[in-house]
Amino acid sequence: MTLDISPPRTAGVLPTTVGPDPLSDLVADAPGGDRRRSAAREAVGVLARRPGFVLAVLFIVFVVAAAAAPSLFTHFDPYATAPADRLLPPGTAHWFGTDELGRDLYTRVVFGSMLTIKATLTAIGIALVAGLGLGVLAGFVGGWVDAVLMRVVDVSLAIPGLLLALAIVTALGFGTLPIAVAVGVGIVPGFARTTRAEVLRVKTLPYVEAAVTGGASWGRVVLRHVLPNAWGPVAVLSVLDFGVAILSVAALSFLGFGAAPPAAEWGTLIANGRNYLVTAPWVSLLPGIFVGLVVLSLNHIARTLEERQR
Repeated sequence: MTLDISPPRTAGVLPTTVGPDPLSDLVADAPGGDRRRSAAREAVGVLARRPGFVLAVLFIVFVVAAAAAPSLFTHFDPYATAPADRLLPPGTAHWFGTDELGRDLYTRVVFGSMLTIKATLTAIGIALVAGLGLGVLAGFVGGWVDAVLMRVVDVSLAIPGLLLALAIVTALGFGTLPIAVAVGVGIVPGFARTTRAEVLRVKTLPYVEAAVTGGASWGRVVLRHVLPNAWGPVAVLSVLDFGVAILSVAALSFLGFGAAPPAAEWGTLIANGRNYLVTAPWVSLLPGIFVGLVVLSLNHIARTLEERQR
């Protein structure tokens, strides 16, 4: 005869087990990608509740789409002249009116975004590559390399960006590409300074020092640990400087260094209306307002992203 000393079983109740809760372990061991996606969704939700930010983003999306496929947003030919429709005021047929040759001004602005945005993207790309390279080299290596590079950057910062771009484009010649190169070189020092400051901050963090102590190569440390964590302020600066680059490209086009006529660039369109400021102010005013709205939208986006980082 055997004696049953097991604890009594209660009907309808499952026996409990001693040990960690599997569900809590699953939550605690959730992959980092899920947490990052959750944080990203939360950030997007917060930004979506800001009407000014949403309007700015939608306007910039329209400008970029117009630069990529301008024919989707207008049915007029940007180069077709109509002397009978010369200097018509804005209306339902011509939203921005017509210019001195009867061309639809809204169409010219839309098609002009293609050249201006292309030149601006090229300029920002040059500034990002050169600025990131100089900033990472100066901040990570340090010593005499940092001293020499930063003195060169300081001299460049002492020269106004537009004046430096004007000197470069005078040497390179006229056209959209020389303007892009000149503007890009002019804004490199700002990217170099910002990148250097972030690299100096990040390279003293424990995980970077641990990677260096563990024998990781400099290239791996920079690409895997330093750049991803120093990228935030540089990205905000690139959005902010995108507006600065647009103004510089438009200014150089206004001065006559842009694409040859009849190509439509925003600065050229504003310059074409200088002789009609009294009789037909919309020829210069409306393209100028459009450019101003683009720059203000970019600035608002950059400032909002900077606030979110804080």
